[in-house]
Amino acid sequence: MMISMLAAATLAVSLLLTGLLRRYALARSVLDIPNERSSHKVPTPRGGGVAIVISFLAALVVLVLAGRLAWPAFWALCGAGGGVALIGFLDDHGHIAARWRLLAHFCGAGWALFWLQGFPAMIFLGQRCDLGWIGHLLAAVGLVWLLNLYNFMDGIDGIAGIEAVSVCLGGILMYLLAAPEGTHWYPALLLLAAAAGFLAWNFPPAKIFMGDAGSGFLGLVLGILAIQAAAVSPPMFFGWIILLGVFIIDATVTLVRRILRGERFYEAHRSHAYQYASRRHGAHRPVTVAVGMINLLWLLPWALAVAGGALDGVAGLLAAYAPLLLLAFRYKAGAGHLQDV
Repeated sequence: MMISMLAAATLAVSLLLTGLLRRYALARSVLDIPNERSSHKVPTPRGGGVAIVISFLAALVVLVLAGRLAWPAFWALCGAGGGVALIGFLDDHGHIAARWRLLAHFCGAGWALFWLQGFPAMIFLGQRCDLGWIGHLLAAVGLVWLLNLYNFMDGIDGIAGIEAVSVCLGGILMYLLAAPEGTHWYPALLLLAAAAGFLAWNFPPAKIFMGDAGSGFLGLVLGILAIQAAAVSPPMFFGWIILLGVFIIDATVTLVRRILRGERFYEAHRSHAYQYASRRHGAHRPVTVAVGMINLLWLLPWALAVAGGALDGVAGLLAAYAPLLLLAFRYKAGAGHLQDV
């Protein structure tokens, strides 16, 4: 009962706060103006992701004070997530050099891993494997990459919100299947509620955009939740990574192809597969809905099979990702700005 009421309150706060942020952005002309690299055509208020940050972190305070969340997990989520959100907010309202943003991102990842006691031992092909400090380093790099790729993938209406909602839903179901006696799934439910409140305003056609404060926050928090899940049950880590497959594959393929072509990969562009797909289909909505359907109908069953022990994590990951890789090339991920159809 307590977690249901808290989730409902989180949803309501996020919904209301997003509307207030939209009014503020319109009054202060805090608008995302379309340019040649944009996927939208009309000036749109931005910064709505702050509602996700505030509503989720406030809910975590209630959760930890009620004894339903361990303090180390609280400090990991609030410290790392809040710090990255602050850097994103400052960048949204001015400009922070990329090197300083990246430094802040690694500091956030390091903070989270400190409170989580690093990256836990995993199960690879049936064998327990503790990577030690190498695992901690790889986890930090992975968190920073997930943070940034989430920002890269927040380029059309609703896609970042629907990804967060569907991934969190999958994470909750994995916990209820593999570790039903615990309360580890509570933060995922609260993040789902916070993202859903924002999504009501951001679903195509979007009335407000998320901004870097929200997208970076979501990417990092989802990564932290995946590492937390690994500590509870190692196969669940693979399940979370499977659920994030659409974003991971599109962003990674796009980045690699742009680097191989010698492009300035850190500059804004519109060559992700989802961007090509939205131009090909002439709208954002079918692509955003398709991402949600892929997550729920394709990736979720694989994730549940892995989390439940019916399938090895590596095998499940490869099987789930294979069609996503084909889709990425089918929709020309990273192919360049000139190939618009």
